[in-house]
Amino acid sequence: MIYLDNSATTKPCEAAVQAMHEALENGWFNPSAAYGPAVRAEKRMWEARELLANAAGAKPDWLVFTASGSEADSLAILGSAARFHGGKRILLFAGEHPAVLRTKAQLEAMGHTVETFGAGPDGVVDLPRLVSMLDEHVALLSCMQVNNETGAIQPIEEIARLLKQANPQALMHVDGVQGFLRVPFRMERSLVDLYSVSAHKIHGPKGVAALFVREGVRIAARVEGGGQEHALRSGTENTPGIAGFAAAAQWMLSFPERAQALRAVKMRLYERLRGAVPLRVNGPDPGGESAAPHILNLSLGVRGEVMLHALEQEGVYVGTGSACSSKKREMSAAFRAMGAQKSAAETAVRFSIGMMNTLEEADEAAQAVLRCLQVYGAFQRR
Repeated sequence: MIYLDNSATTKPCEAAVQAMHEALENGWFNPSAAYGPAVRAEKRMWEARELLANAAGAKPDWLVFTASGSEADSLAILGSAARFHGGKRILLFAGEHPAVLRTKAQLEAMGHTVETFGAGPDGVVDLPRLVSMLDEHVALLSCMQVNNETGAIQPIEEIARLLKQANPQALMHVDGVQGFLRVPFRMERSLVDLYSVSAHKIHGPKGVAALFVREGVRIAARVEGGGQEHALRSGTENTPGIAGFAAAAQWMLSFPERAQALRAVKMRLYERLRGAVPLRVNGPDPGGESAAPHILNLSLGVRGEVMLHALEQEGVYVGTGSACSSKKREMSAAFRAMGAQKSAAETAVRFSIGMMNTLEEADEAAQAVLRCLQVYGAFQRR
């Protein structure tokens, strides 16, 4: 099996599996309890918090554990908006994950005005258009770090600077689920106020994620209860998941050249295909600075779903878009945001690389694509 759908989820690394096993076997106590084993469980959770915060360039006290990246996004956006006084303007990048875009109805129910800003043909935010929308009434802006479909790296530092110039009190939220530990970022040195990450995109377990909330930023809880996680996310913490999250992050950090390694595999695959078949890149130039090291989205002329299942028969697993919405037939937000043609979206295949992929797998996957195109090329969409 050659697994190239790492933007949907990643295979947990052995370190994460072992850490979770240890937590389930010996560290299963409730970290909120007062006796010795529970205190030790709480201490291990704090150590995980410190490691993850260091990985994000943040402070441990900023971290709030959640159950998913989607929940972290919701807590950031809806939790912030719940603290605003009066109706405010809220700007969302039009190419966002549904976890962000689908907060619109709730935000409007709170009395806020929600507007979206788009991207250029390469999937990168249209900065001049965004600048024209910024003013002192914008209270919150959300823009992802890396687009989950096209791999476009968004200029979040520049966007945050422009936002703060227009309104120094405005909050900047970044969905970092696809960027964390693959694209350089240090939250403490940035103007970002809220940063979401997820374990299962970095070879950790599903069911655990985090939101970093800069000190001084006030948000309202979305889950009430016993007051865990600074009273922002009540409920007994998922200590095995947190252990696995931290172990996965530590494992990722053990590869100082991880971005270069990911990019090498991606570019090997791209070069093998570019010279052999007609194709269209959906997003930025794969070798350019605006392209994430691990995501390659190509239109190969054959309907994406057909290629996905044809490649599955070859033992190669790819995606056609966000795993959260890939079963829907409508054009994704990412493609709409960059003004793509419907034919490009219908024939798109996303190859996303993980730390376990190799150059040899890239070669084999390219050959599998070529074999599939020989069979299905006669059925290309015009």
